[in-house]
Amino acid sequence: MTAIFKREFRSFFHGMLGYVLTAFLVASSGLYFLARCLIYGLTDFSYYTLYQTIFMLLLYIPVLAMRSLAEERHSRTDQLLLTSPVSVWGIVLGKFFAMAAVFALPCAVDAVMIFILWALGGTVSALLANLAGLLCYFLLGCAAIALCEFLSGLTENQIIAAVAGFSALLLAYLMPSLRSMFNAGSAVALAVFTGIAGAASLAAGLHTRSFVLGCLTFAALCLGLTGLFLLRSAWLTEAFSAVLSALCLFAPFEDFVNNSFSIPAVVYYLTVTAVFLFFTAQDIEKRRWN
Repeated sequence: MTAIFKREFRSFFHGMLGYVLTAFLVASSGLYFLARCLIYGLTDFSYYTLYQTIFMLLLYIPVLAMRSLAEERHSRTDQLLLTSPVSVWGIVLGKFFAMAAVFALPCAVDAVMIFILWALGGTVSALLANLAGLLCYFLLGCAAIALCEFLSGLTENQIIAAVAGFSALLLAYLMPSLRSMFNAGSAVALAVFTGIAGAASLAAGLHTRSFVLGCLTFAALCLGLTGLFLLRSAWLTEAFSAVLSALCLFAPFEDFVNNSFSIPAVVYYLTVTAVFLFFTAQDIEKRRWN
């Protein structure tokens, strides 16, 4: 894993990509830091700088992660990795930690800005709150990196990987607003879960190469959903609301900033990161056996 990490981290700075991405994120944070914190004397760096520039991650993260696995598949070097003595998890974690280290560079500059605010007369409580907000911001970035790394492993084209990552993060960014559009009740929940059941059944059929198993899986899921709709429609609606809440990747950071410190937000980002790293490892393992 260490060799993968070193190779990936150095590759970002052999060309201009690492420098451009770091400058892009530092410049966006610096502008808001100057305009909001220094000129107006606002000490809440977490809200007036990090939260106000969070939309920049929609561009930064997909470009950072687009080449992680897609380039390996395009150049066929993934075959060398899969036959090397490095484990699948070593490949996945090595690439993930390299991207997280690149993302940590602008976060380190943000930490310097936070200490500048403290040196200019900020309180210790404001310093700790800002550092906690920066930690949550970094965890948010790591969760987004894990998601985009997974999407990068699904294609050989870096542009497609970047567009897919941007689309997924944009959907997650807009999900709090979109969630209010899906309050029509259990009928809408039934329709959406039926679509999810169809996709899951299709994936099961393709994975096992069994048309019968796919059809039986879809029939069983539809039967269960119909039973819930007829007998416990409130459960279906609550489950649908929980699914939509889980897709709001950026909302926990807002809660964290507003509440100073939120343990559920930290747990949520660590869970999302672990889940998508697991999905990535499973996808690579499947290609290794194929």
